[in-house]
Amino acid sequence: MLGAGKGATVNPLVSSRRADPTAGSGPRRPLPPETVHLSFEPGPYRMAMGLVTVPEENWFELDEHYEAEMAERRHLLETRHAEVFGARPDSAAARRETLDMVAAHLVRWHPDWFERSGDRLVNHLTGEDWDLGAPPCDPLELAGRLVQEDLCIVQESPEGPVFTAGILCFPSRWRLHEKLGHPLATVHGPVPIYPERLARPVDRIMQVLKPDHVASRVNWSLTDDPALFQPTGKWRTATNEAITAENAGSRLYLRVERQTLRRLPASAAVLFGIRVHRHRLESVASAPEIAARLAAAVRALPAEMTHYKSFAPFRDALLAWLDARSA
Repeated sequence: MLGAGKGATVNPLVSSRRADPTAGSGPRRPLPPETVHLSFEPGPYRMAMGLVTVPEENWFELDEHYEAEMAERRHLLETRHAEVFGARPDSAAARRETLDMVAAHLVRWHPDWFERSGDRLVNHLTGEDWDLGAPPCDPLELAGRLVQEDLCIVQESPEGPVFTAGILCFPSRWRLHEKLGHPLATVHGPVPIYPERLARPVDRIMQVLKPDHVASRVNWSLTDDPALFQPTGKWRTATNEAITAENAGSRLYLRVERQTLRRLPASAAVLFGIRVHRHRLESVASAPEIAARLAAAVRALPAEMTHYKSFAPFRDALLAWLDARSA
């Protein structure tokens, strides 16, 4: 039976001490601007993993939205904990290992913002001071309170790779507890074309991924809702009359997921990270060449994928807006 794991409560944490974010020696390096990933391409639609290797220092993306997004993550964990966190008991070792690896990474690669002394980890960006030796919540939850990524754990089983734990504050139209405890083939079952094209390659990657290797991929979608927390919304068909060829650029959003995969060496689980970026369409697709690329990619989507992604409510307005800027 699935449970929410240790720390499954809607009460805010009271066990972390507040640190002085200005303490330390000298000014701290400012957070960088957000990376804009434009992963759509013209040409025939092709569902592929598209994995690339990224350097260790780029495992997580910390940027100018860190403080706002971490505040939203804290709010969701305090008010909708059962919806955004869940874990099976057999994932306990992997959850602890996740916290250890995330904390070690942040201290090593971002020492301006994260500082450790013994078991105490100070987050100078938020002013939080955590006891890693006796965390006040589940270790996986605490790891998700340190980075902008959602974090999911996948473990091998006789049924293949199984999704065993996750902190999912910014879902792209799926519910954590509907997927938790299921093999990846079942988790992705509703995705058109996935069973035929990607189910076996994904399972294979989960089996052969090396502990010292960070793999990454990027996917994209378009929404008429800027919210980061979107557990529902797929398969919509009703036209959104409020979106027109004239205002689509200001009313639609490019939603991008940068996904990472990394083997946890001690538990052998795979940690799957999901960083969500959302951009107002007019801010990223006004240039003619980018508008043309996106229009071609939208037109190339198979009908079942267009339906799955809920493009139907605004597809005509979207393409008219893009075409007007592609000329």
